[in-house]
Amino acid sequence: MQTVVIFGAASGLGAAMVDYFHDADYKVIAVARDPSRNSRLAELKLDSFSCDATDQKQVEQTVASLPKDAWIISTMGSYRADVPVDYIGHRYLINALEANHIKRFLLVTSLGCGDSWQYLSARSKQGFGAAVREKSLAESWLQTSTLDYTILRPGGLKEGDVTHTGQLSQHQEKHGLIHRSEVARLAETSLKKAESVGQIYQCVDPELSW
Repeated sequence: MQTVVIFGAASGLGAAMVDYFHDADYKVIAVARDPSRNSRLAELKLDSFSCDATDQKQVEQTVASLPKDAWIISTMGSYRADVPVDYIGHRYLINALEANHIKRFLLVTSLGCGDSWQYLSARSKQGFGAAVREKSLAESWLQTSTLDYTILRPGGLKEGDVTHTGQLSQHQEKHGLIHRSEVARLAETSLKKAESVGQIYQCVDPELSW
């Protein structure tokens, strides 16, 4: 059974990833600053680690305990936090994965990161541009690592079931919405495909409207 480790598993997209991969019969290990925030982890009797990703030693200790052949997914993010996890937390995580020879890593950021910054509206840049820039730094650190990485940049996230209508795209302007569970499905699809290694995908569902 393939092990999937989900960083940011306490809420939001990370919590949706936990439910999706558990239901798909993967062995799920949950990592979060406070795993108790997600009651599903206890209900499902999942192994979990409490880890503040802005603390380098905690990250190193956690990663050292993970299976070498695990798929690692990170949905970690922060908005207006005193110490944003978006860049520094991922820098610590990527470094620790390299040191422990854990290769397969999927990072979830957002539309507007990296070369898609040009498509972000002025209002969005003003509202959450700082977080997007932090995530962009994380992408850059990952792209220069030795990991077998894939990056997903989803659009606006909503609650809802898997739709099977979400789409991955590259090198074009994209805007839109997507269910968190559908991002999880696309993450699984990407992790299974060798050709997704080293690739960055935009991730929206054209069937959803604002």
